[in-house]
Amino acid sequence: MQKAEAVYPDESQKKICDQYGMPVQEPEEMVALATDSLGQSPIYGTRVQLPEGGSITWFIHCGEYSTADEFYKPVHVHHLSEMLPEVVNYLCLPTGAKFIIDNAGYEDVWLEA
Repeated sequence: MQKAEAVYPDESQKKICDQYGMPVQEPEEMVALATDSLGQSPIYGTRVQLPEGGSITWFIHCGEYSTADEFYKPVHVHHLSEMLPEVVNYLCLPTGAKFIIDNAGYEDVWLEA
């Protein structure tokens, strides 16, 4: 049986954008995820301008940031629902958006000036 593809944006993603007064922007197929940081808290997400010839705008890590060369790894957006489901509702935030969430209910979302 084939897994159903996610639809962007869904109602939860629209709600987050509306809550913070931001336009909806569909995510690219790939994100940069610090897979070695999974399980740590809080979770940070930053959406950058799509670089020329690039395919990733979202950079997501948990816990402490690292400058290590291999800190981020490309991950297909559909795998996030299994790997880090907490971030899926934020994927339709626009370029320049950042978020911090934790497992105690903390949430901060803003646009980088």
